[in-house]
Amino acid sequence: MTIVRSDILKHFNFYVDGKEFLPLLILGDALAVLQELPEASIDFCMTSPPYWGKREYNDGGIGLEASHVEYISSLVKIFEQVKRVLKPTGSFWLNIGDTYFNKRLLGIPWKVALALMDNQGLVLRNSVIWNKIKGGLDNTIDRLGNVHEHVFHFVKHPTGYYYNADSIRTSPRQGRVINGAIVSATGVRGVRYRRQIELSTALTNDEKIAAFKALNDMLGKVSLGEISDFRMIIRGQQRATHSDSERVSGRAKELKDRGFYFLKYHPKGSKPGDVWDILPEDTQKRNGHFAPYPEDLCKIPILATCPPGGIVLDPFCGTGTTLSVAQAFERKSVGIDVSESYLQITQKRCHRLI
Repeated sequence: MTIVRSDILKHFNFYVDGKEFLPLLILGDALAVLQELPEASIDFCMTSPPYWGKREYNDGGIGLEASHVEYISSLVKIFEQVKRVLKPTGSFWLNIGDTYFNKRLLGIPWKVALALMDNQGLVLRNSVIWNKIKGGLDNTIDRLGNVHEHVFHFVKHPTGYYYNADSIRTSPRQGRVINGAIVSATGVRGVRYRRQIELSTALTNDEKIAAFKALNDMLGKVSLGEISDFRMIIRGQQRATHSDSERVSGRAKELKDRGFYFLKYHPKGSKPGDVWDILPEDTQKRNGHFAPYPEDLCKIPILATCPPGGIVLDPFCGTGTTLSVAQAFERKSVGIDVSESYLQITQKRCHRLI
């Protein structure tokens, strides 16, 4: 694994055609390098650009602009090229922090996100909150401590992008049979629901018969392992989830028409939510970098939105966290940075994974 300085397109094409999972490292300005990469050649991009006005990174680069407006403008130009090189099925994940200036929180993450949506047509699928457990001390006395950052998930089109939800589900607890009775993963036996159906004054006799049959069918699915858990919503007993309006809620309409419906839990477990409790990473012996982000921040995005055999890109790769996780998951990756010293750290780090 060498650090590429010239003939970028030639090295990129050679790398893509090869079988090597060690990352391709490119020394240079992110905008200039991205302009040399082929259109629609990248499956997945995740990056955390240098924050504005917070640190002086090695070899200059993004983050040293005279104003946050110039900083945002610089990022938007770079991310326009990210969109160009991204495949129609690709995803772009952006971790970006905010900055105070003259006692004002600038709102940089959302200003960037809105620019990408409004001016470049990227589609925002999730806004994730990274809760930085045990983050750095905050000694300010006139505001709350800052313990979170944003991670935005963008795609080029609202549908058709690669997404493997099963790869990131948590393993569910299983339903079981206890003393001959079917019990769901959280202890649902159906006794309470049967009693509610039996005593209901809001259900007709025909609706009660249908509800009893549907409940038995659902318990049978638990027994067969087709679902791990469920909840039953019965007219007059539980309110419809999300909305009681039949115009905006299909569930509310089902409750009105049938008298009941079920919330079924996926047999392969639940998906992660959009708040991630992740420890900030220390330098992991990468003493030359002041803001390495944690490997755990990259794992869900790569597994869910980069297909096996896909190409990962980080245009501000720093000391190679995104690339290291990509390599561990057997994805090829391309890292760009203006600092040769950071790329050398990445080079050593990824060689240690072999």
